[in-house]
Amino acid sequence: MMPELPKRSFLKEWHVIGFSLFLVFVILILMSGKSTGVGQDFSWDQFSDLWIKMSKPDWSYLPSVMKPIEQTVQMALAGTLLGGVAAVPVSLLAAKNIVKNAFVRGLVRFLMNLTRSLPEMLLAALFVAVVGIGAFSGMCALAVFSFGMMFKLLYEAIETIDEGPIEALKAAGANSFQIIVYAVVPQVFNQFLSFFLYTLEINIRASTVLGYLGAGGIGLYLNTTLELFRYDRTSIVILAILAVVIVVDVISNQLRERLA
Repeated sequence: MMPELPKRSFLKEWHVIGFSLFLVFVILILMSGKSTGVGQDFSWDQFSDLWIKMSKPDWSYLPSVMKPIEQTVQMALAGTLLGGVAAVPVSLLAAKNIVKNAFVRGLVRFLMNLTRSLPEMLLAALFVAVVGIGAFSGMCALAVFSFGMMFKLLYEAIETIDEGPIEALKAAGANSFQIIVYAVVPQVFNQFLSFFLYTLEINIRASTVLGYLGAGGIGLYLNTTLELFRYDRTSIVILAILAVVIVVDVISNQLRERLA
């Protein structure tokens, strides 16, 4: 029989290693902060003053943020829907079990990787410059961001589907459109809805920040209250955003569980 290992000494050794690594990590953070000058202008007085003012929300400001919150949700929903629908045909072109031409797949993936490399903040700045300030520019930025994200998730899901229905339809003489409609779409539809809900969650959070660049929504009110040092109203905006994010997360999680 194999001799039993001393469990206590083994766990103790790992605790020592873990603590040592944590200590090294803290020292590196402090050293990097000192070398880059981070935190030199930090004021505990201003920090405490900000939190004191934010702890006393101006509830009379709540009705003023309801319309921009609604606009933020609409902007995120429309952008996610446009991007998600547009990603479906492009993801089919990138799936190796649908398109056999490696050059076409590689070209589509390369172009989509370029799209996904652009962060939503940069996209918002570009659309604000092109179409002007407002919720439409934010919706366009979220649509492009959703398009790139859902394209990646969808074509990977398509490549993992069961090949049996596809081969059966090919043997029956079905064309490419019929194969996609009757063999591919039914297998990835639930995943598409799950990806849509997941992207919507991300876009709800992202749309609150796009207002800083003039893309409309609640982010514009958050920026305004901070610039006016109305931290009592800033806390109302943050609480409203938090409430929306929690509601969307709960609904999305429940729907994704049912789709799983």
